[in-house]
Amino acid sequence: MKVVVQVKLVPDAVQVRALERTLRTVNQCANRVSAGSFEAYGLKGSVKDLRSMAYGDLKARGLGAQAAQHVIKRVADAYTTLRASIRAGNLGPEGCKRRRKAESKEIVFRADAAHTYDDRCVSWNYDAQTVSIWTMDGRLKNVRFACSATALKRLTQYRRGESDLMVRNGKWFLIATCEVPEAERYEPNDWIGVDRGINNLATTSDGDNHCGRRLDRYRRRQARKRAEIQAKRTRSAAQLLKRRARRESRHATHTNHKISKTVVAVAYKARRAGVPFIEVDPAYTSQRCPRCGHTARNNRPTRDHFCCRRCGLAGPADVVAGVNVRDRARSAWVFVNMPPPAPT
Repeated sequence: MKVVVQVKLVPDAVQVRALERTLRTVNQCANRVSAGSFEAYGLKGSVKDLRSMAYGDLKARGLGAQAAQHVIKRVADAYTTLRASIRAGNLGPEGCKRRRKAESKEIVFRADAAHTYDDRCVSWNYDAQTVSIWTMDGRLKNVRFACSATALKRLTQYRRGESDLMVRNGKWFLIATCEVPEAERYEPNDWIGVDRGINNLATTSDGDNHCGRRLDRYRRRQARKRAEIQAKRTRSAAQLLKRRARRESRHATHTNHKISKTVVAVAYKARRAGVPFIEVDPAYTSQRCPRCGHTARNNRPTRDHFCCRRCGLAGPADVVAGVNVRDRARSAWVFVNMPPPAPT
Protein backbone atom coordinates (compact mmCIF):
# COMPACT_ATOMS: atom_id res chain seq x y z
CA MET A 1 0.00 0.00 0.00
CA LYS A 2 1.13 3.56 -0.73
CA VAL A 3 1.89 5.98 2.09
CA VAL A 4 3.75 9.29 1.96
CA VAL A 5 6.59 10.51 4.14
CA GLN A 6 7.35 14.22 4.47
CA VAL A 7 10.94 15.29 5.12
CA LYS A 8 12.10 18.83 5.73
CA LEU A 9 14.94 20.09 3.56
CA VAL A 10 17.61 22.25 5.18
CA PRO A 11 19.22 24.07 2.23
CA ASP A 12 21.79 26.84 2.52
CA ALA A 13 21.23 30.29 1.01
CA VAL A 14 22.65 29.37 -2.41
CA GLN A 15 20.57 26.19 -2.57
CA VAL A 16 17.42 28.10 -1.58
CA ARG A 17 17.86 30.49 -4.49
CA ALA A 18 18.27 27.57 -6.90
CA LEU A 19 15.18 25.82 -5.55
CA GLU A 20 13.11 29.01 -5.73
CA ARG A 21 14.16 29.64 -9.34
CA THR A 22 13.37 26.04 -10.24
CA LEU A 23 9.83 26.06 -8.82
CA ARG A 24 9.11 29.46 -10.34
CA THR A 25 10.36 28.39 -13.78
CA VAL A 26 8.63 25.00 -13.96
CA ASN A 27 5.31 26.56 -12.94
CA GLN A 28 5.68 29.32 -15.50
CA CYS A 29 6.32 26.60 -18.07
CA ALA A 30 3.29 24.64 -16.82
CA ASN A 31 1.11 27.73 -17.30
CA ARG A 32 2.50 28.18 -20.80
CA VAL A 33 1.74 24.55 -21.68
CA SER A 34 -1.72 24.82 -20.11
CA ALA A 35 -2.56 27.91 -22.19
CA GLY A 36 -1.41 26.18 -25.38
CA SER A 37 -3.30 23.02 -24.50
CA PHE A 38 -6.54 24.93 -23.84
CA GLU A 39 -6.23 26.88 -27.07
CA ALA A 40 -5.54 23.78 -29.17
CA TYR A 41 -7.55 21.06 -27.44
CA GLY A 42 -9.88 22.71 -24.94
CA LEU A 43 -10.11 20.48 -21.89
CA LYS A 44 -9.13 17.33 -23.78
CA GLY A 45 -5.38 17.60 -24.27
CA SER A 46 -3.62 14.27 -23.71
CA VAL A 47 -0.03 13.63 -22.67
CA LYS A 48 0.78 12.56 -26.25
CA ASP A 49 -0.75 15.73 -27.69
CA LEU A 50 1.06 18.01 -25.25
CA ARG A 51 4.36 16.21 -25.69
CA SER A 52 4.23 16.80 -29.45
CA MET A 53 3.25 20.43 -28.92
CA ALA A 54 5.45 21.56 -26.02
CA TYR A 55 8.41 19.25 -25.39
CA GLY A 56 10.81 21.09 -27.70
CA ASP A 57 9.88 24.49 -26.26
CA LEU A 58 10.38 23.27 -22.69
CA LYS A 59 13.82 21.92 -23.53
CA ALA A 60 14.72 25.23 -25.17
CA ARG A 61 13.77 27.03 -21.95
CA GLY A 62 16.36 25.05 -20.00
CA LEU A 63 14.31 22.21 -18.53
CA GLY A 64 15.86 18.77 -18.42
CA ALA A 65 14.21 15.89 -20.26
CA GLN A 66 12.56 14.42 -17.17
CA ALA A 67 11.50 17.80 -15.84
CA ALA A 68 9.84 18.61 -19.16
CA GLN A 69 8.01 15.27 -19.13
CA HIS A 70 6.76 15.90 -15.59
CA VAL A 71 5.52 19.40 -16.48
CA ILE A 72 3.59 17.97 -19.44
CA LYS A 73 2.10 15.19 -17.32
CA ARG A 74 1.10 17.64 -14.57
CA VAL A 75 -0.83 19.72 -17.07
CA ALA A 76 -2.52 16.71 -18.68
CA ASP A 77 -3.43 15.26 -15.27
CA ALA A 78 -4.89 18.60 -14.16
CA TYR A 79 -7.25 18.67 -17.15
CA THR A 80 -8.13 15.01 -16.61
CA THR A 81 -9.09 15.81 -13.01
CA LEU A 82 -11.14 18.80 -14.15
CA ARG A 83 -13.05 16.69 -16.69
CA ALA A 84 -13.74 14.06 -14.03
CA SER A 85 -15.07 16.74 -11.64
CA ILE A 86 -17.36 18.08 -14.34
CA ARG A 87 -18.69 14.61 -15.16
CA ALA A 88 -19.29 13.90 -11.46
CA GLY A 89 -21.28 17.12 -11.10
CA ASN A 90 -18.88 18.62 -8.56
CA LEU A 91 -18.98 21.96 -10.39
CA GLY A 92 -22.74 22.04 -10.72
CA PRO A 93 -25.13 21.26 -13.60
CA GLU A 94 -24.49 22.26 -17.19
CA GLY A 95 -24.89 25.98 -17.70
CA CYS A 96 -24.35 27.04 -14.08
CA LYS A 97 -21.95 29.92 -13.42
CA ARG A 98 -19.30 27.90 -11.62
CA ARG A 99 -19.13 25.24 -14.33
CA ARG A 100 -19.08 27.81 -17.16
CA LYS A 101 -16.19 29.60 -15.46
CA ALA A 102 -14.18 26.37 -15.15
CA GLU A 103 -14.81 25.42 -18.78
CA SER A 104 -14.09 28.85 -20.24
CA LYS A 105 -10.44 29.31 -19.30
CA GLU A 106 -7.19 27.40 -18.96
CA ILE A 107 -5.91 25.94 -15.70
CA VAL A 108 -3.39 28.16 -13.91
CA PHE A 109 -0.67 26.86 -11.59
CA ARG A 110 0.61 28.80 -8.59
CA ALA A 111 4.13 30.16 -8.79
CA ASP A 112 5.13 27.94 -5.85
CA ALA A 113 3.08 24.85 -6.73
CA ALA A 114 4.76 21.51 -5.98
CA HIS A 115 6.86 19.87 -8.70
CA THR A 116 7.31 16.13 -9.19
CA TYR A 117 10.70 14.40 -9.22
CA ASP A 118 11.51 10.82 -10.12
CA ASP A 119 14.65 8.85 -9.27
CA ARG A 120 16.51 10.32 -12.25
CA CYS A 121 16.04 13.83 -10.87
CA VAL A 122 16.55 13.23 -7.14
CA SER A 123 18.68 10.66 -5.31
CA TRP A 124 18.76 9.95 -1.59
CA ASN A 125 21.65 9.29 0.78
CA TYR A 126 19.93 7.97 3.90
CA ASP A 127 23.09 7.50 5.96
CA ALA A 128 24.18 11.13 5.52
CA GLN A 129 20.56 12.36 5.38
CA THR A 130 21.14 14.33 2.20
CA VAL A 131 19.61 14.44 -1.27
CA SER A 132 20.97 15.32 -4.68
CA ILE A 133 18.31 17.15 -6.68
CA TRP A 134 17.96 18.65 -10.16
CA THR A 135 17.45 22.41 -10.44
CA MET A 136 17.55 25.02 -13.17
CA ASP A 137 21.04 25.94 -11.88
CA GLY A 138 22.33 22.40 -12.18
CA ARG A 139 22.40 19.46 -9.82
CA LEU A 140 22.41 20.40 -6.15
CA LYS A 141 24.35 17.89 -4.11
CA ASN A 142 24.39 17.31 -0.38
CA VAL A 143 21.14 19.12 0.40
CA ARG A 144 20.46 18.11 3.99
CA PHE A 145 17.07 16.88 5.15
CA ALA A 146 15.57 16.25 8.59
CA CYS A 147 12.95 13.74 9.69
CA SER A 148 12.11 11.44 12.59
CA ALA A 149 13.87 8.10 13.08
CA THR A 150 10.64 6.29 12.18
CA ALA A 151 10.26 8.23 8.94
CA LEU A 152 13.91 7.64 8.04
CA LYS A 153 13.51 3.90 8.59
CA ARG A 154 10.41 3.85 6.40
CA LEU A 155 12.21 5.78 3.67
CA THR A 156 15.18 3.43 3.78
CA GLN A 157 13.07 0.30 3.54
CA TYR A 158 10.10 1.24 1.40
CA ARG A 159 10.64 4.41 -0.64
CA ARG A 160 9.58 3.81 -4.24
CA GLY A 161 8.56 6.03 -7.13
CA GLU A 162 8.20 9.78 -7.27
CA SER A 163 8.68 12.60 -4.76
CA ASP A 164 7.21 16.12 -4.73
CA LEU A 165 9.21 19.25 -3.97
CA MET A 166 7.16 21.92 -2.21
CA VAL A 167 7.64 25.11 -0.21
CA ARG A 168 5.39 26.27 2.62
CA ASN A 169 5.97 29.43 4.66
CA GLY A 170 9.54 29.60 3.41
CA LYS A 171 10.28 26.02 4.47
CA TRP A 172 11.17 23.35 1.91
CA PHE A 173 9.88 19.78 1.92
CA LEU A 174 10.14 16.60 -0.10
CA ILE A 175 7.05 14.38 -0.05
CA ALA A 176 8.24 10.84 -0.79
CA THR A 177 6.08 7.89 -1.81
CA CYS A 178 6.62 4.61 0.06
CA GLU A 179 5.27 1.17 -0.80
CA VAL A 180 4.63 -0.28 2.66
CA PRO A 181 3.61 -3.97 2.75
CA GLU A 182 0.33 -4.75 4.41
CA ALA A 183 0.41 -6.87 7.54
CA GLU A 184 -0.97 -10.38 7.21
CA ARG A 185 -4.68 -10.18 7.87
CA TYR A 186 -5.94 -12.38 10.67
CA GLU A 187 -9.33 -14.02 11.12
CA PRO A 188 -11.42 -11.92 13.53
CA ASN A 189 -13.24 -13.38 16.50
CA ASP A 190 -15.81 -10.58 16.34
CA TRP A 191 -16.32 -7.07 15.02
CA ILE A 192 -16.41 -3.59 16.48
CA GLY A 193 -18.90 -1.29 14.78
CA VAL A 194 -17.87 2.37 14.51
CA ASP A 195 -20.43 5.09 13.94
CA ARG A 196 -18.88 8.34 12.77
CA GLY A 197 -20.54 11.69 13.38
CA ILE A 198 -20.00 15.39 14.00
CA ASN A 199 -20.73 15.91 17.67
CA ASN A 200 -19.40 12.45 18.55
CA LEU A 201 -16.57 11.88 16.10
CA ALA A 202 -16.57 8.11 16.63
CA THR A 203 -18.73 5.84 18.78
CA THR A 204 -18.02 2.11 18.97
CA SER A 205 -20.49 -0.70 19.46
CA ASP A 206 -19.00 -1.49 22.88
CA GLY A 207 -19.88 2.00 24.14
CA ASP A 208 -16.53 3.76 23.71
CA ASN A 209 -17.29 7.35 22.74
CA HIS A 210 -14.81 9.83 21.22
CA CYS A 211 -16.47 13.20 21.61
CA GLY A 212 -15.96 16.08 19.22
CA ARG A 213 -17.08 18.82 21.62
CA ARG A 214 -13.52 19.86 22.40
CA LEU A 215 -12.75 20.13 18.68
CA ASP A 216 -15.96 22.13 18.15
CA ARG A 217 -15.00 24.53 20.94
CA TYR A 218 -11.56 24.92 19.36
CA ARG A 219 -13.13 25.69 15.97
CA ARG A 220 -15.55 28.24 17.44
CA ARG A 221 -12.68 29.94 19.25
CA GLN A 222 -10.69 30.02 16.00
CA ALA A 223 -13.71 31.44 14.15
CA ARG A 224 -13.94 34.32 16.64
CA LYS A 225 -10.24 35.05 16.22
CA ARG A 226 -10.60 34.96 12.41
CA ALA A 227 -13.42 37.51 12.60
CA GLU A 228 -11.26 39.83 14.71
CA ILE A 229 -8.32 39.55 12.31
CA GLN A 230 -10.48 39.98 9.20
CA ALA A 231 -11.86 43.23 10.58
CA LYS A 232 -8.37 44.79 10.33
CA ARG A 233 -8.30 44.40 6.49
CA THR A 234 -4.50 44.58 6.17
CA ARG A 235 -2.05 42.49 4.19
CA SER A 236 -0.40 41.17 7.33
CA ALA A 237 -3.85 40.17 8.63
CA ALA A 238 -4.49 38.17 5.45
CA GLN A 239 -1.15 36.39 5.83
CA LEU A 240 -1.90 35.64 9.48
CA LEU A 241 -5.30 34.20 8.50
CA LYS A 242 -3.63 31.78 6.09
CA ARG A 243 -1.24 30.58 8.78
CA ARG A 244 -4.05 30.15 11.31
CA ALA A 245 -6.16 28.21 8.76
CA ARG A 246 -3.33 25.75 8.19
CA ARG A 247 -2.79 25.42 11.95
CA GLU A 248 -6.49 24.69 12.49
CA SER A 249 -6.45 22.07 9.74
CA ARG A 250 -3.40 20.37 11.26
CA HIS A 251 -5.05 20.35 14.69
CA ALA A 252 -8.23 18.73 13.34
CA THR A 253 -6.20 16.16 11.40
CA HIS A 254 -4.16 15.31 14.49
CA THR A 255 -7.33 14.87 16.57
CA ASN A 256 -8.92 12.59 13.97
CA HIS A 257 -5.73 10.53 13.67
CA LYS A 258 -5.57 9.99 17.42
CA ILE A 259 -9.14 8.70 17.38
CA SER A 260 -8.62 6.49 14.34
CA LYS A 261 -5.47 5.09 15.92
CA THR A 262 -7.48 4.14 19.00
CA VAL A 263 -10.34 2.37 17.22
CA VAL A 264 -8.47 1.51 13.96
CA ALA A 265 -11.44 3.01 12.06
CA VAL A 266 -9.53 4.37 9.02
CA ALA A 267 -9.10 1.83 6.24
CA TYR A 268 -5.35 2.26 5.58
CA LYS A 269 -4.51 2.10 9.29
CA ALA A 270 -6.47 -1.13 9.58
CA ARG A 271 -4.68 -2.61 6.56
CA ARG A 272 -1.28 -1.66 7.96
CA ALA A 273 -2.13 -3.33 11.28
CA GLY A 274 -3.57 -6.46 9.66
CA VAL A 275 -7.03 -5.70 11.04
CA PRO A 276 -9.88 -6.82 8.76
CA PHE A 277 -11.92 -3.83 7.67
CA ILE A 278 -15.35 -3.77 6.05
CA GLU A 279 -17.27 -0.64 5.10
CA VAL A 280 -21.02 -1.23 5.36
CA ASP A 281 -24.04 0.77 4.27
CA PRO A 282 -24.77 3.22 7.12
CA ALA A 283 -28.37 3.88 6.04
CA TYR A 284 -30.86 3.84 8.93
CA THR A 285 -28.31 2.44 11.42
CA SER A 286 -29.38 5.06 13.97
CA GLN A 287 -33.11 4.38 13.40
CA ARG A 288 -33.06 0.56 13.45
CA CYS A 289 -33.54 -1.42 16.64
CA PRO A 290 -30.72 -4.00 16.95
CA ARG A 291 -32.94 -6.28 19.05
CA CYS A 292 -36.21 -6.52 17.11
CA GLY A 293 -35.22 -4.96 13.79
CA HIS A 294 -37.96 -2.30 13.82
CA THR A 295 -36.85 0.72 11.77
CA ALA A 296 -38.60 4.07 12.05
CA ARG A 297 -37.66 7.71 12.26
CA ASN A 298 -39.51 8.16 15.56
CA ASN A 299 -37.25 5.51 17.12
CA ARG A 300 -34.82 8.40 17.49
CA PRO A 301 -36.84 11.21 19.11
CA THR A 302 -33.71 13.37 19.59
CA ARG A 303 -30.26 13.38 18.09
CA ASP A 304 -28.66 11.77 21.16
CA HIS A 305 -31.31 9.25 22.26
CA PHE A 306 -32.83 6.07 20.82
CA CYS A 307 -36.02 4.36 21.98
CA CYS A 308 -37.62 1.53 19.97
CA ARG A 309 -41.37 2.05 19.57
CA ARG A 310 -41.95 -1.70 19.26
CA CYS A 311 -39.87 -3.43 21.96
CA GLY A 312 -38.82 -0.48 24.14
CA LEU A 313 -35.03 -0.88 23.77
CA ALA A 314 -33.45 2.45 24.70
CA GLY A 315 -29.96 3.89 24.79
CA PRO A 316 -27.56 6.41 23.23
CA ALA A 317 -28.34 6.72 19.52
CA ASP A 318 -24.68 6.61 18.43
CA VAL A 319 -24.02 3.41 20.39
CA VAL A 320 -27.12 1.80 18.82
CA ALA A 321 -25.83 2.84 15.40
CA GLY A 322 -22.44 1.28 16.21
CA VAL A 323 -24.15 -1.99 17.20
CA ASN A 324 -26.06 -2.03 13.90
CA VAL A 325 -22.83 -1.35 12.00
CA ARG A 326 -21.20 -4.28 13.83
CA ASP A 327 -24.12 -6.61 12.99
CA ARG A 328 -23.93 -5.65 9.32
CA ALA A 329 -20.18 -6.30 9.33
CA ARG A 330 -20.77 -9.77 10.76
CA SER A 331 -23.20 -10.58 7.95
CA ALA A 332 -20.98 -9.04 5.27
CA TRP A 333 -17.92 -11.02 6.48
CA VAL A 334 -19.86 -14.27 6.12
CA PHE A 335 -20.73 -13.46 2.51
CA VAL A 336 -17.23 -12.22 1.68
CA ASN A 337 -15.63 -15.44 2.92
CA MET A 338 -18.31 -17.82 1.67
CA PRO A 339 -16.74 -20.60 -0.45
CA PRO A 340 -17.70 -20.55 -4.11
CA PRO A 341 -20.67 -22.73 -4.97
CA ALA A 342 -19.91 -26.19 -6.28
CA PRO A 343 -20.33 -26.52 -10.04
CA THR A 344 -23.58 -28.11 -11.11
